[in-house]
Amino acid sequence: MNVSTDPRIMKQMLLAQWTTELNPLISKSADGQNNDISGLFQLLLNQVTFDSSSSLTGVDGTTQGLSTLGMPNVSWSGVLGADSGSSSAYDSLISAAGAKYGVDPALIKGVIQSESSFRSDAVSSVGAKGLMQLMDDTARGLGVSDSFDPAQNIDGGTRFLSYLLRKYEGNVQTALAAYNAGPGRVDRLGIANDADVANRMNELPDETQHYIRKVLDAASHWGASV
Repeated sequence: MNVSTDPRIMKQMLLAQWTTELNPLISKSADGQNNDISGLFQLLLNQVTFDSSSSLTGVDGTTQGLSTLGMPNVSWSGVLGADSGSSSAYDSLISAAGAKYGVDPALIKGVIQSESSFRSDAVSSVGAKGLMQLMDDTARGLGVSDSFDPAQNIDGGTRFLSYLLRKYEGNVQTALAAYNAGPGRVDRLGIANDADVANRMNELPDETQHYIRKVLDAASHWGASV
């Protein structure tokens, strides 16, 4: 007998596990070791959160109008601007990840600049690693076995960023706040969109407030002219 589940219900179940900061892609075995979960759960997760065939608000060539909230006005073009400097080393990986997960590459590059200053060997004081600064548990849940491998790290970090953009319905500032401070913290504050971010910015950590502006400034620089 075939049993179908309303995808809206399934999405809420999956999002609930992520927002309570439990990793649905990792389970504990009897000996306490982490084990990757594959199969149906992974397939459902991919379908409801990482379907790159659906477009996100802000990656379709429109302008977000962020300047009305005191933020840089970023025009999402879907392509990176010309860059011949050392910061161009990962442009092909960024563009590929952006196309795969439906995220504007200028935003990805802005996150990379802000997180790791384009250093693939970067390690933060809390143990976040690589270009987009993935914690070990997060990396494992995203299928990243080596956080110092730029291709794996950028793919995994973009996958997580794509999830956050979809969770917050294309609200870029909210997704960036969650990338930096964690979706659980953002949700506990009751922040659901960019208007909430603007109205309650002072409730976010100082680091997160600075981070949002820094990423958007960088993204506006790396985007191609439209």
